[in-house]
Amino acid sequence: MVKRWGRTMLGCLFTLLIVVAVAYFAFNVGEVYYRYFQFRDSMEQTARFAAHYDDDGIRLRLGLAADSFDLPRSAHQIMVRRRDHHIVISTEYFDHIELPGYVREVHLAPRVESSF
Repeated sequence: MVKRWGRTMLGCLFTLLIVVAVAYFAFNVGEVYYRYFQFRDSMEQTARFAAHYDDDGIRLRLGLAADSFDLPRSAHQIMVRRRDHHIVISTEYFDHIELPGYVREVHLAPRVESSF
């Protein structure tokens, strides 16, 4: 009896193709959210030490962080509100995720609060 290996190899290649395609698009989605969480972490750290910076210093520091994370220009519109040893830092922006056949715009609005 002769075994037919061709069909098994084709099935393996098809499965491998599917896995690679899913990994590629998952990476595109993950990259957007990874940059969001990195930027939000920078916002939290800056809010923790807000007593040492004025509002313009906070905006400058977070604007540089947004540049380093390659965020859209609208992420640089950082709002800082202070009130009795309490600070709120926020911004909002749209980022895009490339999916098969179209590009999806995602609205992201990082916001952190801290008391100092």
